[in-house]
Amino acid sequence: QVQLVESGGGLVQPGGPPRLSCTAFGNIYAAYDMGWYRQAPGKHRELVASILSIGSTTYADSVRERSTISSDNAKKTVYLQMNNLTPEDTTVYYCNIKIFAGDYWGKGTLVTVSS
Repeated sequence: QVQLVESGGGLVQPGGPPRLSCTAFGNIYAAYDMGWYRQAPGKHRELVASILSIGSTTYADSVRERSTISSDNAKKTVYLQMNNLTPEDTTVYYCNIKIFAGDYWGKGTLVTVSS
């Protein structure tokens, strides 16, 4: 079984930045794909950014120029740094990890961008 523990959400002023962290606990021995998704009310959950254990990254077009995802493989932790936040970035952010054994989600962390 795999558990994901998220941190770093909360109230953020426009311009940001928050730094979201997610640590995976459990049987993660091989390659993995770990990242962050977000879901606004009434919309589908969408990828924000992800990173493979070998270091390759993927970003949504809406955040590509203002976000950086990184990882610490030894700690099984990924970090998402987002800059130039706007109220449109307000939503729940979910951590996700894909491994051979399955696809796992965190409980989500709310990021509220407001002055």
